[in-house]
Amino acid sequence: MAGSGVRVFSGTSNPSLAQGIATYVRVPLGAMHVFRYADGEIGVRIDESVRGLDVFAVQPTCPPANETLMELLIIIDALRRASAARVTAVIPYFGYARQDRKIKPREPITAKLVANLLTTAGADRILTLDLHTGQLWGFFDIPLDHLPARMILGDHFLSLGLENVVVVSPDIGGVKRAREFAEYMRAPLAIIDKRRDRPNQVAEIVHVIGKVYRRTAILVDDIIDTGGTLASAAEALMKRQALAVYACCTHAILSPPAMARIQRSPIRQLVVTDSIPVAPEKRTSRVTVLSVAGLIGEAIQRIHAEQSVSELFSAPRVMQPATEGD
Repeated sequence: MAGSGVRVFSGTSNPSLAQGIATYVRVPLGAMHVFRYADGEIGVRIDESVRGLDVFAVQPTCPPANETLMELLIIIDALRRASAARVTAVIPYFGYARQDRKIKPREPITAKLVANLLTTAGADRILTLDLHTGQLWGFFDIPLDHLPARMILGDHFLSLGLENVVVVSPDIGGVKRAREFAEYMRAPLAIIDKRRDRPNQVAEIVHVIGKVYRRTAILVDDIIDTGGTLASAAEALMKRQALAVYACCTHAILSPPAMARIQRSPIRQLVVTDSIPVAPEKRTSRVTVLSVAGLIGEAIQRIHAEQSVSELFSAPRVMQPATEGD
């Protein structure tokens, strides 16, 4: 796509992924300087002309979420004021997605607020990966393309040649996601019923719905934060005599003490994507990182050419190599 009117710019939250996307699209990363003023304010300077171009700004709003989100908003504003023809915010991980509804009185719906901020900043389109809930689509008044990572993750597990597999949703809220993954794997589905009174509290396992006895279980989730639910789910499956437990997720936040919990758990392998940068100290022998650069790059090519993005979900996929733990 070199010289085709496409530019890919990267914020500071995941430059390696942005470089992979640009390489797939066959354009150099756009010239941009992100800096901080003495008081901590974020500054952005676009160092090349983007007038009349189709621009894609890559910036997952991962931790520190407030910093990365504000940086993205300023990048969008800078590109818009530089007369880009269209600005697409590429947000592989959409932060604040878990605050998507009012559970108790006087609580905010922060996901909707963030959607409004992105639109106000000047984004014409959103490209994202595995949103926490489907209802987030309705929060945007601009087009949103949503990419599932299940085929990248599923192809990895299929390559392992695992037998007698059961796909397990670690909670009721993730059943749709796990069912789609199970259909791709052509495996049965089981569900863990848990209780949790507040965020980041280790959940209490109440029931395991479905047959896991003498089966190889694959726990499927979109986000792993502190890892407590995943570790307790793996232990519950082993108590019910599963043969082995694997786990996968799209967005590996892995806040402390996640890695310690995973290392102590019976999980044989945790497979994640690079939607969020995975630090070297977290790339242990149990962690496999798969790149989503090819998936996002293909979507960018289709968006620019005004082609269907949904056809990606059934078309053969170019897989990026996995990066095993150091």
